[in-house]
Amino acid sequence: MLLTNNLGYPRVGAFRELKKANESYWAKKISAEELLNVAAEIRKGNWKTQKDAGIDLIPSNDFSFYDQVLDFTLTVGAIPARYNSLLNKIDRKYNLDLYFALARGFQEDGVDVTAQEMTKWFDTNYHYLVPEFTKNQEFKLTSEKFLNEYNEAKGLGIETKPVVLGPITYLLLGKEKEEGFNRIDLIDKLIPVYEEILGKLAAAGAKYIQIDEPFLALDIDEKTKSLYASVFEKLKAAANGTKLIVATYFEALRDNEDTALNLPVDVLHLDLVRGENHLDTVLAKVPASLTLSLGVVEGRNIWKNDYEKSLGLIKKAVDALGKDRVWVAPSSSLLHVPFDLDNEDNEESLPAEVKNWLAFAKQKLAEVKDLAILAEGEVDAKTAERFEANKQAAESRRTSPLIHKPEVKERTANITDDDATRTSKFASRKEAQKAKFGLPDFATTTIGSFPQTKDVRKWRADLKKGAITQEQYDKEIAEETERTIRLQEQLDIDVLVHGEFERNDMVEYFGEQLAGYAFTKNGWVQSYGSRCVKPPIIFGDVYRPSDMTVRWSAYAQSLTGRPVKGMLTGPVTILQWSFVRNDQPRSTTTYQIALAILDEVQALEKAGIKIIQIDEPAIREGLPLRKADQKDYLNWAVRSFRVSSSNVDDDTQIHTHMCYSEFNDIIEDIAAMDADVITIETSRSQMELLDAFAADFKYPNDIGPGVYDIHSPRVPSTEEMVDLLRKAKAVVPAEQLWVNPDCGLKTRAWPETKAALESMVEAAKILRAEA
Repeated sequence: MLLTNNLGYPRVGAFRELKKANESYWAKKISAEELLNVAAEIRKGNWKTQKDAGIDLIPSNDFSFYDQVLDFTLTVGAIPARYNSLLNKIDRKYNLDLYFALARGFQEDGVDVTAQEMTKWFDTNYHYLVPEFTKNQEFKLTSEKFLNEYNEAKGLGIETKPVVLGPITYLLLGKEKEEGFNRIDLIDKLIPVYEEILGKLAAAGAKYIQIDEPFLALDIDEKTKSLYASVFEKLKAAANGTKLIVATYFEALRDNEDTALNLPVDVLHLDLVRGENHLDTVLAKVPASLTLSLGVVEGRNIWKNDYEKSLGLIKKAVDALGKDRVWVAPSSSLLHVPFDLDNEDNEESLPAEVKNWLAFAKQKLAEVKDLAILAEGEVDAKTAERFEANKQAAESRRTSPLIHKPEVKERTANITDDDATRTSKFASRKEAQKAKFGLPDFATTTIGSFPQTKDVRKWRADLKKGAITQEQYDKEIAEETERTIRLQEQLDIDVLVHGEFERNDMVEYFGEQLAGYAFTKNGWVQSYGSRCVKPPIIFGDVYRPSDMTVRWSAYAQSLTGRPVKGMLTGPVTILQWSFVRNDQPRSTTTYQIALAILDEVQALEKAGIKIIQIDEPAIREGLPLRKADQKDYLNWAVRSFRVSSSNVDDDTQIHTHMCYSEFNDIIEDIAAMDADVITIETSRSQMELLDAFAADFKYPNDIGPGVYDIHSPRVPSTEEMVDLLRKAKAVVPAEQLWVNPDCGLKTRAWPETKAALESMVEAAKILRAEA
């Protein structure tokens, strides 16, 4: 019999219930007990949804208040020593305050502690909290969340499969906070805690335990590869008869096939969306004791599954192994897709024809169950009907005139190298820009957005509901923009921004104005913590029908004699942070977006906006996980950015922004983007990320290393920022340095924003005086 297996489920709630509860708790508007009750209801609903869908192996411990890696940091007691100072200042009853302090920092009652560093979860737009390790790191079991949630589901009459982040992957996701050791060498200290975890789950009656080891699908060195067998021997013994599932995802096993297939475990999960071509080689090597979980339903995108294609893969595995040793599953956790397509009733932004091509988390569960039934061969009438509907949807999408625009395809095909090259080299452009703007050393700016208050969000909601007119809305936005320009002048910031009050999201806003896009009403996915986004859906050829940002940028510039940046999102980020069509190469779609952004850049320049920021925070995120695949991606990603930014005057200054990325391995490609100024996130890493810009390869253009963390509510002092800038000046020439926050200020409150920017400007002036 073909069992159905799910690796994980979205956890913020279908209508962002967890986000709202978390933020209410942080604001001290609800109690810990009330927050815990919201979480329990979400878990209960998730488990029931999966049970009702007929999923045989339902995950538990896939829920998180903020981040699953942070959960394991608390579970194994890897809490950095700097948090010791707040242990007697917070409520330890549920450890929620300690947990959130690690995620967000803590600044209260004389205690000031920075948050842990945050970075991207592999090549997704989800962010995790980076574990911090020291040479003498100790581990101990300090949380039983994994056990509590298993027992909670059992109390509801639902048998679940606890999910545990694998010990090797956990260490590899972390960072050494001092020199002289390799974090993977901590494995012998960590394993006893994992043995305790598995032992407790086995004693509680767990039949299966899922151990996530996505690094098995990545490039790993021989030392790490050799650890897997011995580590899992110990885990197998600790499980005491409970069956172990090793889950890999986001890539194919490739050169790690032998290592993964010969682990002493019962089930191996494969991502056959990213690695469908590797099934043949895997099947030739599967030992008789191993069951395969086939990830055939896309866990990271929202298109309906191609049943005929998936059934071909399942049949191949069943023919080789038999039905009892083949499971059907999504390719990865469904964390990365929205909850339920049934919550979408907005035909204006999501046409019925496009909606018919989609599947969200709940629908993907049904796809998994359908495929298992179809592969079994004993098909009931309703499943046969759904199979036919699936084939019709696929044909509709293949032939729909909504998708294909010949003129867009032709323009994209005719892009040349000249279209991706600035007229002059950077040195000449810098002189022209100095003459144009007359900016001081350590020029100050912000990344783009300013706080979106309840009023700003209400105006937007009221406009959508028809409660206010477009004229009333525009008047409010104009007044908020002017207030923000005056504040920046008062703070003495050198390069201003208009604040982006008319924008909902940095990708959604542009998608709404580009052709080839559709939008959801409740298609929320978690980006980090309580931050949720509604990725737009690229279903067809993309082009720009009219101006997108010129009006408000030009209005802001008319209010001041200081330069105001035009703010755009770059083509790769628009691609990465959308649900992207899978019927043509991603590079083709990106070039289409790049041409649309170029049209907007030229319109801004024509309107007198001479500093234009094209944000590309997702360049690093889009990098393929396997080194062998990276150069091709970087070639078209960098070229796409250059297409969007090159056809401008020398004295037009192009900025770009990147956040939460490691740059060492792609620094030459970032330089090849040839932006006049790059601003990056560096404060949480204490400027460590700047090492890439100052090592053997000397970054040639200007850099704005972030001097304070906008993802934390704490306000750093001027002295703290001065210290960070001095660190930056030690590795990057002063004449190349700009001063700015880590990221946009949209999610922050006005009082902390003003205080932090005052300190930032003062820090820049201190550095100028020192120079």
